[in-house]
Amino acid sequence: MKSVNGGPTPSQRGAGTLLVAVAVAAALAVAAAVLLVVGYSGAQRGAVAAADLTALAGAASYVRGQDVCAVAEQVAQANRVRLTKCEISGDSLDFVVSVTVERALYLPFGLRGVGLPEVVQASSQAGRLSPP
Repeated sequence: MKSVNGGPTPSQRGAGTLLVAVAVAAALAVAAAVLLVVGYSGAQRGAVAAADLTALAGAASYVRGQDVCAVAEQVAQANRVRLTKCEISGDSLDFVVSVTVERALYLPFGLRGVGLPEVVQASSQAGRLSPP
């Protein structure tokens, strides 16, 4: 039904405003989801890199006769992760240093995913093994 002057009928007034509001809300929801995914994947990659560096530093310190877990702890702190596990297995020729680290998530605007962890973990191993 058309109004007398050709404009929108009274029942259609405000429909454009509602449509724009819904579109903006959907765009904000998508942006928040993207920020969560980027935040988690970035933190996970950082934790993996820090775990690799920590394990390599531990293995190098084992060869030099230093305290493996103390060196691994220093390297972990320098990479802004927390060392949660440090183990050495094997002997002086064939050994493996295993580490696990945790990295806290820093998401912008206080975003937190419902049911998602607040830290990410990564594990790594380094050492010198003889060929089989």
